[in-house]
Amino acid sequence: MRVISLVPSITEALFDLGLTENEVVGRTKFCIHPSEKVKNVEIIGGTKNLNIEKIKSLKPDLILANKEENVKEQVEILMKDFKVNVYNTETIEDNYYLLKNLGLLFHKEEKAQLFNLKIYEVLNQTKINSKTKVAYLIWNNPYMTVGSDTFIHHILTEIGFENIFKNRTRYPEIQTEDLKEADVIMLSSEPFPFKEKHIEELKAVYSDKKIMIVDGEAFSWYGTHIAKCENYFKELIAEFNH
Repeated sequence: MRVISLVPSITEALFDLGLTENEVVGRTKFCIHPSEKVKNVEIIGGTKNLNIEKIKSLKPDLILANKEENVKEQVEILMKDFKVNVYNTETIEDNYYLLKNLGLLFHKEEKAQLFNLKIYEVLNQTKINSKTKVAYLIWNNPYMTVGSDTFIHHILTEIGFENIFKNRTRYPEIQTEDLKEADVIMLSSEPFPFKEKHIEELKAVYSDKKIMIVDGEAFSWYGTHIAKCENYFKELIAEFNH
């Protein structure tokens, strides 16, 4: 089967489940994992600006898309000519069914189940002892955070943090003063690449808060990625459980 993935974390999951470059024939420029495999796969544009002609020329049997990451109109154009599966992965349960579905599609059920078990293990063995209020920033200038209907929110909650913006939805813009309730401010490494200087900017306002850069992929890449973040989450949580 010739597959094109329009979603970075799904591309990673396909290779983790055991598909090869002969099966995954197209990917976006943001599909960077696993690097040694994806380098041999044709790039069909970005997640939001697909090269439709290029996709057509690759003659896929199946295209995998995501409701949030891809543009509805572009996906609908592809649906006229191709079979397109559109996923919407918001909760840990959604992620379980995403992997289960990919396992069934590609006859990799056993592997998919192993990843699902590992993900539950990773998220269950690492928990924060005390309720810690967090603000998780994904963008700078303006600051943008995550509401309760996002995968990031569910990962934060799962490992024991309380998202101070849980009453908001999607990715709201916020002001510096909106962060005052947080015990910790997490600056994600993606989509905006926060750096030390951004910590300093916030420290100038909130000198008493814990402000740290976190691995955006560990919180936002659904699919198989969390199964590989065991040590990362352990180390992160150790900073709070002392």
